[in-house]
Amino acid sequence: MASLAAGNVIQLDLMAAALTLAGPLAVLQLFDELAKRDLLEKMLSRKLVHILAGLVFMLPWPLFSMSPYAKYMAAFGVAANGLRMIGLGLGLLKNDALVKAISREGDKRELLKGPLYYAISITVATVCFWRNSPVGAVAVANLCAGDGFADIVGRNYGTEKLPYNHSKSYIGSLAFFAAASLASMGCTLYFASFGYFEATWRTYLTTIAVSLCAAIVESLPLPIDDNLTVTFIAIAVGMLLLPY
Repeated sequence: MASLAAGNVIQLDLMAAALTLAGPLAVLQLFDELAKRDLLEKMLSRKLVHILAGLVFMLPWPLFSMSPYAKYMAAFGVAANGLRMIGLGLGLLKNDALVKAISREGDKRELLKGPLYYAISITVATVCFWRNSPVGAVAVANLCAGDGFADIVGRNYGTEKLPYNHSKSYIGSLAFFAAASLASMGCTLYFASFGYFEATWRTYLTTIAVSLCAAIVESLPLPIDDNLTVTFIAIAVGMLLLPY
């Protein structure tokens, strides 16, 4: 009976892992097709993938068992995608359609930067914090919603630039803070509703503080990619202020 129960747990986790992999791929495929059909501008398509892929990735987490290896199965798809970015960026693998869909200029070497850092950041957040702490989910929310909306809004409406960083705008930073705060509170509410941790009004206010810190860091003219700085400042501040 024990072996049968263990087998059922493994099957459940494999099914959940398949969903964590299929969801982001479906998002990428959808917006790539919309861009190909000129129904969506390519840059906007890329940023919508940036926003939705990580958030969709977290949705099946409650389907996993309580097994200690479940988080590694969840992270496997993202980690494997990071390895694929390395293979494509170095020319070891070939997929011109994918390179074109997720790079700015169609250069495969771009995949060794932003897309790879995106995969690394989400993998670290998943393995280190999983669903038992709001820290990981809030970090992913800041990376996806905050950074994504900052670029979309800033690129289209950011006429007033920041005095210390002329590549970023006031409205872009405000969009980051607003989107990251809402997504962070939403992710916290989502996982708290399954009983993985307790969320009080102080918890939600703290997620807003984390998003404020991440928005400030994202606005700085740092030589490190935003996909790394945003995620890891959110993790650092979250570890100080949130339960984990």
